[in-house]
Amino acid sequence: MNILLTLILAGLTMVGPLAIDTYLPSFPAIALAFQASPLMIQQTLSAFLFTFAFMMLFYGTISDSFGRRPVILGSLLLYIVASVGAAAAPSFGWLLACRVLQGLAAGAGSVIGRAIVQDRFSGGEAQKILSHIMMVFGLAPAIAPILGGWLQVSYGWRSIFWFLAGFGALMFAVVYRLLPESLAKRDRHAFHLGAIATNYWKVLCHRQFLLLSVAVGLSFGGFALYIGSAAYFVIDILHLPETAFAWLFIPLISGMMVGSALSAKYAHKYSQRQLIWTGYSLMLVAAVVNVGYNLFFAADIPWAVLPLFLYSFALAIAMPPMTLIALNHFPNNSGLASSMQSFIQMLLFALVSGLVAPLLFDSALKLAWGVLAGLLLSLLCWLGKLAGAKPSPAVHTS
Repeated sequence: MNILLTLILAGLTMVGPLAIDTYLPSFPAIALAFQASPLMIQQTLSAFLFTFAFMMLFYGTISDSFGRRPVILGSLLLYIVASVGAAAAPSFGWLLACRVLQGLAAGAGSVIGRAIVQDRFSGGEAQKILSHIMMVFGLAPAIAPILGGWLQVSYGWRSIFWFLAGFGALMFAVVYRLLPESLAKRDRHAFHLGAIATNYWKVLCHRQFLLLSVAVGLSFGGFALYIGSAAYFVIDILHLPETAFAWLFIPLISGMMVGSALSAKYAHKYSQRQLIWTGYSLMLVAAVVNVGYNLFFAADIPWAVLPLFLYSFALAIAMPPMTLIALNHFPNNSGLASSMQSFIQMLLFALVSGLVAPLLFDSALKLAWGVLAGLLLSLLCWLGKLAGAKPSPAVHTS
């Protein structure tokens, strides 16, 4: 049963990354179709990411009141409609509006998936399940741009959004038939706006929770920087064709999958802090090597992407324990805490992809410095968390 649950939750977590990565090879074709500038096309990614992050703020809380299944199913329906609209878009404005709707709908699975894990598991077992979810979910960003490149070459950019609509429909059917409700009615919280607002404020005021969430988001920012710059890094810097996105995404995602597998394997053997420090140490090595290589050599495969494998490997070791430490501050409001955590991390992802990446994606060296800067800021947040501790504030349950 745990295997089936892991696969379903990983599939739900894939919805967002597929919508982000599959259409990246089509940036030039979409720009040509609508006579749009590269900056305008970049905004179809930024708009998705900002709305994706914004709605993550609410999905967990809504599911705390109405249950996990209804919220997931409703979001998948909206996602399917938005994907069909994007596939049939007659203008750039229409496409942008559909990307906004996609962003609003795509985050439910990843947010509520974490809450479902918290509903059913604890301690090392929860970390193990989260690591396995990350490992399976990692297939999405690896496969998405490769599949997108071939769909673009074979059928054009609209076929990519038809594929996304089909995947959404598949996940709707799987959830409807196979995913049981994990939050019993007796454990749900009344939907009182005043109490909900109070709970959000208490979470926002929890220093350690915020530092941990920002630390994860900033370390993941290195990943986000290359995803947001993927089209320009692969085509303009590495001088590869639209079907060659595997050179970037396979090292990134295979590193994450291997790291997630090791994090799961050693969840019961090593403490959470030991795993986190191991992850930070290896990320720092990868970031420094990346800067060093690009200082002295022109970016070329495979050397330009090997440090990215090590970085994502180390990131995947550290993320599950950091995520659980943060969520455990609010064990009775796991949905709300998961929403807030996801919102913070995706907001940082959106800022990096939409605002920082366009400033850096013309140079491999600038991208490498960007990864190192984000990692150092993340490390400062982690050290700040360790500097002091305070008990979790009580949160209202009605």
